[in-house]
Amino acid sequence: EVLLTDTVGFIQKLPTQLVAAFRATLEEVKEADVLVHIVDVSNPTWRKQEASVTGVLEDIGAGDIPLVRVFNKLDLLDPEDAEMIKYEAACAEDFSVGISSLTGEGLSDFVAVVEDALSDLLVPVELELPYSCGNEVNLIHEVGSIEVVDYRENGTYVLGRVPRSLAMKLEQYSVGASTASDAEVTSDEIDWVALGRGRHTKKTAESM
Repeated sequence: EVLLTDTVGFIQKLPTQLVAAFRATLEEVKEADVLVHIVDVSNPTWRKQEASVTGVLEDIGAGDIPLVRVFNKLDLLDPEDAEMIKYEAACAEDFSVGISSLTGEGLSDFVAVVEDALSDLLVPVELELPYSCGNEVNLIHEVGSIEVVDYRENGTYVLGRVPRSLAMKLEQYSVGASTASDAEVTSDEIDWVALGRGRHTKKTAESM
């Protein structure tokens, strides 16, 4: 289950009396697991605007929340500039993607990048829970991602990913560490989804 909340847009050079009220509307941002920042890259000053948003997020204590940068309006750029934006997004250290909400270009990439950002909030688990732990199994379904479920003689076998806090609570039922391998994707054309996923997978592997 995912709850999406839309916040107000960022406006530069607000009157002083409105600054406090404007930032008060952003307090809910601190409750988010992942932030999605949509950037209008057709605006010549978009980098300055992005820096302004980043500064406000730092000021309100939301600077450490995972952020997905969405470079929107590729359709308004020259083809060469649009390719450069997509390349920059794919090679960035963070979660970034180039899209056009008007034409639909890059929306599947956007979904993939958000999935990557959410996946980073979860840790792999391999569990065998007694059948008396039905509530725990239901909780894994609600807040985690399950790859394999098998009903065995001694209990329910679960392979998947869950929030770290839940993994610690269920550690007594752990039966081993899960592993994953990445499939190599080749194409005559640039595959931005594969490149983006490769970036995040590599980052995760280096951090282990």
